[in-house]
Amino acid sequence: MTTVLTPASPLTAADRCDRCGAQAYLRVVLASGGELLFCAHHGRKFEPELKKIAAEIQDETGRLTDPPASAGDDER
Repeated sequence: MTTVLTPASPLTAADRCDRCGAQAYLRVVLASGGELLFCAHHGRKFEPELKKIAAEIQDETGRLTDPPASAGDDER
């Protein structure tokens, strides 16, 4: 998925997937206006269709594999 760096605020645990209610890691700003939020699973599932209608895609799925900032060196 293409990541677009925008001034949009980072997604938080309060942002939920519009499809299943899981934590959202993708924000899709629609060309027609409005936005959709998706978890990583549904973002991948709907990627081809989303690319056709999106003006911007904010992809934060990399956070799923990044070690936590508080992790010690032996935990990374």
